[in-house]
Amino acid sequence: MIYPFRMNDDRPHFGVRGLVWIEWNMRIIATKDYNDMSKKAANILSAQVIMKPDCVLGLATGSTPIGTYEKLVEWYEKGDLDFSQVTSVNLDEYKGLDRKNDQSYYYFMHEHLFNHVNIKEENTNVPDGTQPDGEKECARYEELIRSLGGVDLQLLGLGHNGHIGFNEPADAFDKTTHCVDLTESTIEA
Repeated sequence: MIYPFRMNDDRPHFGVRGLVWIEWNMRIIATKDYNDMSKKAANILSAQVIMKPDCVLGLATGSTPIGTYEKLVEWYEKGDLDFSQVTSVNLDEYKGLDRKNDQSYYYFMHEHLFNHVNIKEENTNVPDGTQPDGEKECARYEELIRSLGGVDLQLLGLGHNGHIGFNEPADAFDKTTHCVDLTESTIEA
């Protein structure tokens, strides 16, 4: 399932391999199937873009949001959406993968959304997993999000084992941008 929700904190925290937020409100929407879920998530994202054309969208990767991105592309192609003022910040990236690697989330986002809508390349942001100093990259990315004024709307996926973004199930999440070690089930998903 995808759980889009609005961030309340003006400093959402994203990282190279994880997402952490301080406070949030979540509205769970039951859907009849994957296509219905994809359409409803796309409706929420498109409403945000229409209401605030210069919004900052937090975007997710993985198999779950593909249908949502397909809907957004379809509506863009019909002339219903304009991404020209939108800025995106992605949740995560695999450490060590070059952006041209077909397993990287930079590549994923371009394949499934960015290359198909009129979002400006300079307004798309994905953590740089090739940076040797992960902590430094986390700090840079967090500062980038802070400089954008935070995230207006965040799209998330919930994994089979309960991971949210790349945060594995736990009693609590770190409160800063961080790197995480993934379980085998998360990597395989």
